[in-house]
Amino acid sequence: MIDLKKIDRSWSLFLDRDGVINRRRVDDYVKTWDEFEFLPDVQNALKVFSDIFGKIIVITNQQGVGKGLMTEKELQFIHQKMVEEISKAGGRIDAVYYCTDLKTQPENCRKPSVKLYEQAVKDFPDIKTDKSIMIGDSESDMEFGKNAGMFTVFVGDDHRFADFHVKSLWEFARLLNPK
Repeated sequence: MIDLKKIDRSWSLFLDRDGVINRRRVDDYVKTWDEFEFLPDVQNALKVFSDIFGKIIVITNQQGVGKGLMTEKELQFIHQKMVEEISKAGGRIDAVYYCTDLKTQPENCRKPSVKLYEQAVKDFPDIKTDKSIMIGDSESDMEFGKNAGMFTVFVGDDHRFADFHVKSLWEFARLLNPK
């Protein structure tokens, strides 16, 4: 179990994107910035997290690119705008790692594979697995966190694979900083 009182700047926070930061599109993908919609209080939560965590990293599966529904350049633009809007609200994202591989592709980098985590650790060697938290809204997010040796927080209804569960990112932020 996570001792929330021990979390400080030596910790890293990993976040899924769709369903955690922005509204998940049912049977679809966020293909343009116009389709991107922050979930309620996410920007406030990221502002709180920015004062607590040393690193905040988004890890996201984006097979819409692999399916040809959008280009990688369009995906990068969405991420750039997301990071800018979070920054304007007083929060931060230190990096966004994404996998455009199809689920069917052998040896893919999609969560629950830890390939994107390994890249983050290469880029930020101060990340420590035992001081990392993965927040997501799917079983593959929780498996990813467990495979990497992180604590896991599930956003949504109680989830059997997670160390902790909350209804929203904002709820977790309030648990860390109840002010």
